[in-house]
Amino acid sequence: MWCKNCNRETEDERCELCGSVTEQDIPYEVFWCDECKVPIIKAANSIDKNICTLCNGNTTYLCADLRPVFPEERLLLEIIGAKPFAYHDKAIWASNNRYYINGKVKLITTSFYKKNSPKVIRELLDQYSVQNDYLYFNQSIERFIKANQDRLNYLKDEAFAFIQSAAEKYPHESIVLSFSGGKDSTVTADLAARALSDPSLVHIFGDTTLEFPLTMEYAQRFRKNNPKAIFKVAKNKEQNFYKVCEDIGPPARMLRWCCSMFKTGPITRVLNSMYRDRDILTFYGIRKCESVSRSKYNRIEDNAEAVKIQKQKVASPIFYWKDIDIWLYILGEQIDFNDAYRLGYDRVGCWCCPNNNERAQFLSQIYMPEQAERWRNFLVDFAKRIGKPDAEVYVDTGKWKARQGGNGVVAAEDVKIKFTNCTAEENAKIYKLNKPVDDSFIQLFIPFGRIAPELGRKLINETIVIDIKTDVPILSIQPFSQDGYDFAVKVKTLNVAKHDDLQRMVGYQVRKFNACRKCLKCESLCKFGAISVYGDTYLINEQKCKRCKMCVTAKYLDGGCLMDKYLKTKD
Repeated sequence: MWCKNCNRETEDERCELCGSVTEQDIPYEVFWCDECKVPIIKAANSIDKNICTLCNGNTTYLCADLRPVFPEERLLLEIIGAKPFAYHDKAIWASNNRYYINGKVKLITTSFYKKNSPKVIRELLDQYSVQNDYLYFNQSIERFIKANQDRLNYLKDEAFAFIQSAAEKYPHESIVLSFSGGKDSTVTADLAARALSDPSLVHIFGDTTLEFPLTMEYAQRFRKNNPKAIFKVAKNKEQNFYKVCEDIGPPARMLRWCCSMFKTGPITRVLNSMYRDRDILTFYGIRKCESVSRSKYNRIEDNAEAVKIQKQKVASPIFYWKDIDIWLYILGEQIDFNDAYRLGYDRVGCWCCPNNNERAQFLSQIYMPEQAERWRNFLVDFAKRIGKPDAEVYVDTGKWKARQGGNGVVAAEDVKIKFTNCTAEENAKIYKLNKPVDDSFIQLFIPFGRIAPELGRKLINETIVIDIKTDVPILSIQPFSQDGYDFAVKVKTLNVAKHDDLQRMVGYQVRKFNACRKCLKCESLCKFGAISVYGDTYLINEQKCKRCKMCVTAKYLDGGCLMDKYLKTKD
């Protein structure tokens, strides 16, 4: 355990000196040996952290974390900042917007990228790439691995022990590896297969349809290189990213509807089809240092509030690893990886993700010019559509990434619950719908009880909902004609103590019916697997539904119906 306040190691969950809560991971820092031209990873409390493990000379503190700069990115850096091959015989590492050239920092700001024409850079890269080689880079990496061999051995041993402990109560057929094609999932998959001595574990690859071409190439290569692995592809074939963007607007940093629709949702479907009601253990490549939100995770999670996909325990063997640890393992164990990292990308999720930094956007303009141009044109058109006065500035400055809610979007009207009180009947409301009442609408009321259409008045197409526990009617549902409403439904509450509470939950279901864009979020959150979306139909399995009513609570609506969150507007 580690106390951040006292900067000391302890064995207790609370520091015996200051009383603060301690952390499980001891911080590691990166030092530089100017003689060996190599970064060295040392624990913050190491007594010899200023001593090089290769030459025993003195080192200096460099930074908290690093990633290697491959020759492809080095050539790009040379073209835009100096001259081709100026750093050919230099050890280059990077951290965010800082490059370390033989240990000396070179700051590359976003304005630095904007000064350069992607088209010109692309032509120069084509010209000089033939002469580019890995000779010095490979020599530098060999020294790096040798200097940090003890760290590599520790990482492997600790991760193996963790994986074996986490998997102890699970048969191997109930263990899943989440595979994205990125470096973290690559390392996690390799660690798990080696620790469990099982190359035939299930790998699930989430093809978001927005992957880098190099990611798809790597996924194919991975399958070829690991023929015994069970490799499943999770893909939403029913939705088109651009068409959804046209409807509800592009995803933003705080509200990335695309993750549910194109990643979590499809993965849930694969898991449900493979495991149904079985408990599973999923090894993820999640790391604490990646973001503020992930720093709050636990290394092992089975809490329903924390796990995005229910019915699974998730564990991350690399939870405490830094970027430099990941690369030490990949390069030290000679593991194949996604070539996008060679170009300078530090993450390889969806290439148009709003979380991508400006450097990643600049790289895409160079290496994916057609996709980048199409995406920018769409964003500019969207900005004009929602009334932004200077659409191109709005897009180019990245303000579209901070967009919140559905202001200016026509679809935002669908999340507003509009109703009138029925003047002829007490405890009845007439709700506005954006499409006719059908079976999918009636299905929304399965969580309230048993659907009993046979008890309703046939002349008015009435459906009755029976309370499971009391066996008495609690809801009357019927299509209705109302002035000002193209489509409407009348819902009357019956035989309950709190009519307003029940009507509020009815309103939630009406909102889902109007707002549903088949984002698949609800599929992932139902812990009984009762909710599913097929084609244009939202379905609730009456046999699987336990009537827990979680899906008709305000808490669930906030986390479960993504469209409600995404399309809300400020009055």
